[in-house]
Amino acid sequence: MSETTTEVIISGAGPNGLMLACELALAGVQPIVLDPLEGPSPEPKANGLIGQVVRMMDIRGLFSPNEFEIFDSSRAEHPEPIPHYMFSGLPLELSALQNNPMYGWSIPQPRLIVLLAARAEELGVRIRWGNKLTDFRTDGEQIVATVAGPEGPYRIAARYLVGADGGKSLVRKQLGIAFQGTSSNDRITRFAHAHVPEELRTEDGGIEIPGAGRFSFGHNRVERGMFVYAEILPGRPMIGAAEHGCDPVPDDEPVTFDEVHQAVERVLGVPVPMAPPEGPGPHALRRTVGQNTLLAERYRRGGVLLLGDSAHVHSAMGGPGLNLGLQDAINLGWKLAAVVRGNAPEDLLDTYESERHPVAERVMMHSLSQTALIAPGPEVTALRELFGELMQLPEVANHLANLLAGADVRYAIGDDHPLSGRLVPDLTVRTDAGPVRVAELLRTARPILLDLSGGAAGHAREWADRVDVVTATADDAPAAALLIRPDGYVAWATGDSDIDGLHRALTRWFGPARTLAEVTD
Repeated sequence: MSETTTEVIISGAGPNGLMLACELALAGVQPIVLDPLEGPSPEPKANGLIGQVVRMMDIRGLFSPNEFEIFDSSRAEHPEPIPHYMFSGLPLELSALQNNPMYGWSIPQPRLIVLLAARAEELGVRIRWGNKLTDFRTDGEQIVATVAGPEGPYRIAARYLVGADGGKSLVRKQLGIAFQGTSSNDRITRFAHAHVPEELRTEDGGIEIPGAGRFSFGHNRVERGMFVYAEILPGRPMIGAAEHGCDPVPDDEPVTFDEVHQAVERVLGVPVPMAPPEGPGPHALRRTVGQNTLLAERYRRGGVLLLGDSAHVHSAMGGPGLNLGLQDAINLGWKLAAVVRGNAPEDLLDTYESERHPVAERVMMHSLSQTALIAPGPEVTALRELFGELMQLPEVANHLANLLAGADVRYAIGDDHPLSGRLVPDLTVRTDAGPVRVAELLRTARPILLDLSGGAAGHAREWADRVDVVTATADDAPAAALLIRPDGYVAWATGDSDIDGLHRALTRWFGPARTLAEVTD
């Protein structure tokens, strides 16, 4: 059996695995990506991105306006906050928030995968479509993976293996890492792309069904269950229904459009004029029995790490999945590359779990909360009425917006400045070359010491090979200087000329100081 070597293997070429591959390549590490599919998955899943991850895609230069816009913002040159969202199908008004953290980008998941695959290939990443990881073992400090390829099985030896292989992850199972949480089998959700008469569509992206009423874009709770309507692509809305207390359906029984249609009519209690979608596919047609909310006990064991759905699965309510998974990838990428290249000690990888595991726990919390609030019953109806009133309060709306966006995340950086541990603000600064957004400075995925007072630039010379120094000015600057990690999070900041803690932060995140001779060698 033939064998090849590499530094990092990524099992899974979904959005998270491909994002990690791009991050590694930007940092000078070329992984091998394996996926059993013959090419990028066309399966319709997520309808777009919401929250902090939209800003992070902008930071990497991946964000662009598109013609299919449901969030009222993506036609801008760069992301702008969206004025409205929802929590468990209840309207969440955001336009009055002073610092609205909610961003939206309506890029369907298949398009996102194609975008990330193209970027990875531009960066030199080897994506091996039609190659499936079947086994792996640890041999000293190496991981030896067995792969089923088109021409037969072969092996790859690597320092690290990342399982981005989904909720049924072979990598996680073989590591024996517990997948803990809750599972329910009392609900069936069915949805499909469909064609509906033009006159039923409303100007705000919803639908009005005779005899049932007007429904907004997204999840709509009714007494018999939940009705879902989301028109991402013009003329091809996604329509679905969730029912509670249903008879079980065999896993091997194929779902049909008529089955989805009948479920929608049962939930709404009226005839619904919907027909199979027109035009070329692929078209969504899916049935989901029950709901799993599960979190891996740990994200790493030795040289093997978990990413995305292999580490956490939850309800799609509120659209948190890609916001969580892609940020996992961006958090892990620069750290893994730094360790591989010898610029940081192995224990830097421990911060991947310590930073991202609590974020996943928080997503689980609000995902389960939204699921509970959409359940049937008069008690839940009353609770929704009360919760809807509370959501009108600015402080509650602000709290929920930060929760859903992931903007309430603050990593334990070890620095007490208010910005430290948080995603850097979307600043525009003035350099000798002219005005530039901080997001643009981070396109290369290198850490930056942003000196806005002229007093810090000379204190990072021994890290010049790893950290870029940018001297600039800014109106209403939130700090005199900021040390920004490649993932956009602030590792250190100061409000004046005091640089106490800068060298400690540089060492912690980017390795020990080197002599000027070593830096220039």
